[in-house]
Amino acid sequence: MTNVVSQQQTNVAKQERPIDLFKSVINAPSVQTQFNNALGEHKDAFVASLIDLFTGDKSLQTCKPQMVIAEALRAATLRLPLNKALGFAYIVVYNNSVKNPDGTWTKVPTPTFIPGYKGYIQLAMRTGQYRTINADYVYEGELRKVNKLSGEIAFDGEKKSDKIVGYFCYFELLNGFSKTLYVSVEDMAAYAKRYSPSIGKNTTIEQLISKANDGIVSKKVGWEGNFNDMALKTTIRRLLSKYGYLSVEMQNALSKDVEEQEMTSRNDIIEEQANKQTITIDESSYEEVDTETGEIKNASTDASQEEMPNY
Repeated sequence: MTNVVSQQQTNVAKQERPIDLFKSVINAPSVQTQFNNALGEHKDAFVASLIDLFTGDKSLQTCKPQMVIAEALRAATLRLPLNKALGFAYIVVYNNSVKNPDGTWTKVPTPTFIPGYKGYIQLAMRTGQYRTINADYVYEGELRKVNKLSGEIAFDGEKKSDKIVGYFCYFELLNGFSKTLYVSVEDMAAYAKRYSPSIGKNTTIEQLISKANDGIVSKKVGWEGNFNDMALKTTIRRLLSKYGYLSVEMQNALSKDVEEQEMTSRNDIIEEQANKQTITIDESSYEEVDTETGEIKNASTDASQEEMPNY
């Protein structure tokens, strides 16, 4: 009898392994169809990279697989790879506060799709309306003049050191219209501290400023892990959202970038977007695999519905 109970407990443990459950959900026919609709012949490569991402990220493994897949589908519809090394898009886990029936609050790990700065540049170039677009660091001594009235910014000063003092983005459209935006490190750190849900409460603006020049290359995504990449993305997003030519793809990418608003308002923003289609993962069935024997077991998921725009 003891052996039977032990075997049952072992089987339950196997079924609950996050990676096995994730593979079961992602291989559901309905989920595969949605990836195929978004990516066509590139579906298999994207799904394989997503499985690799989930397998190597312990924070993602704390989330419900259905929620991770729903966020991945947002990247798929924009045709942005989720490989961290490429920097086009990421799925970041936030610990959102959820109110319980008794009035208490519980932290729930929530995966969230975030475009990277390379992703914004990619989406801009796809419109076919940009002659050029560029974003980079500004080093000490390079910034010579900022004309607030005309918006003209001159970076033709002599570089004095490798100290990063700010960030710029420049674009020119095919019709000749051009615009430049410069944001100082100080302003960027203050912005991140105020708006980013990924910044810890105890992190100061001064600590964020120091990250711009600490020389540390981190694999962690977000302001505290890679301040300069996030700063470039924010500069690009600010300029394009105000002056750039925005395709439907770009508008939806901008609206889904949670670094612009508090996480508490994220659901409201998603609901307000037009041209939505429903991604229904809770109605899908999937095959559960015994990792030891390789046998397929029938199972179904109780995932929740996720909504995303129809691009």
